[in-house]
Amino acid sequence: MRLINTLKAAGAAAILVAAAAASITPASADDMGFKGKSAGDILIRGRIVGVVPDEDIKSNTLAGEGNVDNDVIPELDFSYFITDNIALELIAGTSKHSVDWDVNSSTNVDLGSVRLLPPTLTAQYHFLSKQRFSPYLGAGVNYTIFYDAKSGAAESIKYDNGFGLAFQAGFDYAISGPWSLNVDVKKIFLNTDVTTNVGGTTYKADADLDPWLFGVGIGYRF
Repeated sequence: MRLINTLKAAGAAAILVAAAAASITPASADDMGFKGKSAGDILIRGRIVGVVPDEDIKSNTLAGEGNVDNDVIPELDFSYFITDNIALELIAGTSKHSVDWDVNSSTNVDLGSVRLLPPTLTAQYHFLSKQRFSPYLGAGVNYTIFYDAKSGAAESIKYDNGFGLAFQAGFDYAISGPWSLNVDVKKIFLNTDVTTNVGGTTYKADADLDPWLFGVGIGYRF
């Protein structure tokens, strides 16, 4: 259900982006001024991104498992083309997630919420770089900063920052001059150690958050 709701929100965002793209697209294909991707280009994209954790959160000292909800966020990214086909991409965005712990089927503990700032740098290979439709694959590294943690029913809660690997696939479709439509999917492998205090007892959990990021947006290339 969480995934369905997030995909619905992302779908609504995709409709808005498509409408924006239609408003940019000129009536005549001859006026589109298409130019393929080239070394030295800078591509800036704004996306709407659905953040869907694929979490596995367990503790050796507490029964049950943790849950993290989804979020839909705006995201900004910058790409620099080293060659016609190879680019470096840096993304900037922050998400907020509610957290709880299912002790059993009838007992759930609210663990508040936490914000994530996950700057991610990927190296990409762009196929068909001189064509309007240009898919790409990428891989890189992520460093996630956890901040503004609210402890909910617990007395305190702490998340450790950490590095993780990131992989992506997507495509750009040139729509008019320097403007393009973008669809992007990322998988970030993210692990954090969580320490919380409930009822005067300290509990530790190992959390694999491993979120999927489903994005759609508009790009402008300089």
